[in-house]
Amino acid sequence: MAVEIRELEAFLVLADELHFGRTAERLYVSQSRVSQLLRALERRIGGPLFERTSRRVTLTPLGKEFLTSLRPAYTALERAIDEARDYAGNAKGKLRVGFQGSASDQILDAVSAFQARNPNCVIGVCELPLNDPFGTLRRREIDAAIVLLPIAEDDLIVGPVFSQEPQTFTVSSRHALAGRSSIDAEDLAGQTLISIAPPAPGYWRQAQAPTQTPRGALIRRGPEVHTFSEGLSLIAADQGGMLVCRATASRNHRPDIVSIPLTGYPDSAFALVWRRGEETPSIRAFAKHLEQR
Repeated sequence: MAVEIRELEAFLVLADELHFGRTAERLYVSQSRVSQLLRALERRIGGPLFERTSRRVTLTPLGKEFLTSLRPAYTALERAIDEARDYAGNAKGKLRVGFQGSASDQILDAVSAFQARNPNCVIGVCELPLNDPFGTLRRREIDAAIVLLPIAEDDLIVGPVFSQEPQTFTVSSRHALAGRSSIDAEDLAGQTLISIAPPAPGYWRQAQAPTQTPRGALIRRGPEVHTFSEGLSLIAADQGGMLVCRATASRNHRPDIVSIPLTGYPDSAFALVWRRGEETPSIRAFAKHLEQR
């Protein structure tokens, strides 16, 4: 019959205390429960472990021998449990994170700071296709992804939201609106927005390249792209414009492209996402790290 851990705990504590009352207090049980555990252990072993009188409790020769053998084994078991608990609660191993477009300074700084604070976890980053924000994550090629909102995927958990930035309308320097200091969302009526190709979900593609203004005026749909670099090339070739957050527009400044501040649309924002039911200590630690920045 398999020995229960609680029986071994009762034996070890009673061997230290040699008193049923103090043993019960340390184990947070009744004295009768201590006696029950000891009797069960003695039945499994096949002999008495303690001599019990009305005045004292002492170890039998069998009890002394068992104590000598058990204590180091029990200590090793406790150490194994502590090590497992420590591993479960800390970031270790490797964390693979994907991001869309060129990584912002905020993302790179977060990665660098996380690595410094968690030297036992090697963090690797890779660029995700603009038109497939979730595929690499679902194929388990990465552990988590930093993706533009909105995100409405049932199999994914949406973690901290960060890097909220105003939108711009990024167009060729020859575009009719290029000289404006700012525009409103309704000014996009009749304009052409470069689209994002599948397999990105329809709701996500619509958010990045809407086909209507907030008041319902039509926006023309331009050619589809797979990467942000393709989009910039098409913008420079006068094939349409794109909604680009202010920080990304600043990082990708070109003389043949301008980014006009845009009002009337929600700010751009990123979120960390990972597969539902597969949160690891490293993901949890990185998510908490992003929340604190």
